[in-house]
Amino acid sequence: MPKAKRRVKNRDNNRRAKKKVSVLTSERIEYVDWKDVSLLRRFMSERAKIRSRRVTGNSAQQQKLVADAIKVAREMALVAYANRVTTQRQGKDRSSRLWADTPMPRPAMPPPGGTADQAAAGDDPEAAVDAGAGPGPRPDSVEASSAAGAPGEPPSEAGRP
Repeated sequence: MPKAKRRVKNRDNNRRAKKKVSVLTSERIEYVDWKDVSLLRRFMSERAKIRSRRVTGNSAQQQKLVADAIKVAREMALVAYANRVTTQRQGKDRSSRLWADTPMPRPAMPPPGGTADQAAAGDDPEAAVDAGAGPGPRPDSVEASSAAGAPGEPPSEAGRP
C-alpha cells in the first residue's frame, strides 16, 4: 500500500502575533470602577463601542468586568452610548448634484382630509364642488340664505329658472 502524503501546515499560521498584554494587567488594576471614565474610554472605540478581547488583550474575566462597568457608566450618563463621527467629503462639489437642479415632484393626489382650498387647487372638479369651492352660491353667502328661506322651510321657487 502506498503511504499517504503527509499534510504540511501553512507556515504563516505558525507565526502568531505576540499576545497583547492587557492594560489592567500592566497597571495592576484589580477592580474596574464604573466611575473611572478615563480608564473605561481606553476600552471603547471612538464610536463608543466596547472593544473586543482580541484588540484589548483582556482575559475573559477582565473583559466581563470592563463590559459591565461600561454598561453601568452608560446608564449613569458618564459615557455615551454612541458617538456620532462626522467627516468632511473631499473632492466633491455640492453644487454639481443632479437632483439639485430639478424641481420637486408634485404629489398626484391631495393629502387626505385636506381643506377646500387644497381640493379647489386640484385637477378634480367634483372634489372642488364637494368641498364648497365650485360654481354656484356658497351656503354662507347672503344670496344662498335668501333663496333657501328659513331653516326648516322648503326652498322657494324664486331661485329656480
